[in-house]
Amino acid sequence: MAQTWGNFFYSLLDYKTEKFVIANNKKVGVLFRLFQLGVIGYLIGWVFIWKKGYQETEEAIQSSVFTKVKGVALMNSTELGLQIWGPEDYVIPSQGDRVFFMVTNYLETPNQRLGYCSESPKVPDGYCGRNEDCTEGETVVAGHGVKTGRCINDTRTCEIHGWCPIEQSHEPMEPMLEKAENFTIYIKNFIRFPKFDFSKSNVLGTTNNSYLKTCTYDQVHHPYCPIFRVGDLVRWTGHSFGEMAVKGGAVGVVIDWNCDLDKDSSMCKPEYSFTRLDALKDSTNTVAAGYNFRFARYYRDTEGQIFRSLYKVYGIRFDIMVNGQAGKFNIIPTVVNIGSGLALMGAGVFFCDMILIYLISKSSFYRERKFEGVAKKKEGGSRDTRNARHRHRHTHDGRHRKEDKVAAEGQPLPSSTHGQDRRPLPKTHGHEQKQIPVASSRPHHSPERKAMSPVSSSRTAGSQLK
Repeated sequence: MAQTWGNFFYSLLDYKTEKFVIANNKKVGVLFRLFQLGVIGYLIGWVFIWKKGYQETEEAIQSSVFTKVKGVALMNSTELGLQIWGPEDYVIPSQGDRVFFMVTNYLETPNQRLGYCSESPKVPDGYCGRNEDCTEGETVVAGHGVKTGRCINDTRTCEIHGWCPIEQSHEPMEPMLEKAENFTIYIKNFIRFPKFDFSKSNVLGTTNNSYLKTCTYDQVHHPYCPIFRVGDLVRWTGHSFGEMAVKGGAVGVVIDWNCDLDKDSSMCKPEYSFTRLDALKDSTNTVAAGYNFRFARYYRDTEGQIFRSLYKVYGIRFDIMVNGQAGKFNIIPTVVNIGSGLALMGAGVFFCDMILIYLISKSSFYRERKFEGVAKKKEGGSRDTRNARHRHRHTHDGRHRKEDKVAAEGQPLPSSTHGQDRRPLPKTHGHEQKQIPVASSRPHHSPERKAMSPVSSSRTAGSQLK
């Protein structure tokens, strides 16, 4: 038992290798080489060159965005008169963030005070035919106030208690801030990859203080200028600013940082892309397009009564999104990707083996050469060993029988004791007999056979002497 376990542990130190069979089949050989070339092309071209599989990557980018809008617009309307709007009026929120809204159009309902007035005819829940349809204290769904229990016959709507007069909303036809196309947006972005301790900004590192006051973003000439013209941002989405400024919209600004840290840090540049987010391109669904909301500004008169101005504003919402990844050489992903390529090579061997030993016309011939059967070892030796011993014994016995036959042919015939003629025997000296060579019909014999034939003759002659 101990010897068995010892043999087992010693066998663990043995090296086992595969047996290869070379098949002279050109078609399968060409197929295998093409598969190998495909795997090598995939590994070098796609994995290492295009995907940079030799690098360790990080996508957990840390980012911070600051925005600032500049521009002043002069507006003159018959209802409100001459007005000047600055960034503090049309940018919401005004402190600057990665998501902000810029007003391009608005509708104002001034001097609203708390009181009683009729509900708008555009509100379905405000319709009535009698007072019983206006339950007192019930809120008008999607309306402007609370029902008082009266039905106003002139408008056929319920009377409400709320901010009166109610908003007289209508669809705008032209943008109020049409000059907003020339406004500029300053987008400052800082990014950091903590794994590689690498940080950078989209602002050009320069000591020239007037650079940011005079430059405008250009992909070729000024890639590090973070100042964008509003009209250009909308135009890069494939839409018209004049159309979007009437009913509003949403624009996505995507900043991509794809940094190869094996190269110089100056090669790590921001890449910008722009898209409209509130509507699908070439879509006929215009109901969901646009963007607007309401807000109010409250005042107090000389008597201490509160009133307000209600604004329904249309404009462009900007969403700034930052994505990125960084890569740097590392031996671990390099080895892993090379191992994956070698594993694909093994798949090619398996595929070609299936064709060779199962699918082609001579599959049985190749299958017999590839798979070698070994019988279980039994007591007394294996089958091959026993066959070899049997062949050796058969050959040895046949050789002796042939030698005895040759010796018998060379000895003299026995003499008769009844008066037959006898030949005289040769003279001998003592007990020695003269060796008579036996002639053979074959021209050549081995030395062993020549030595054995005289001995047989001498034995026969001795028996005759006796």
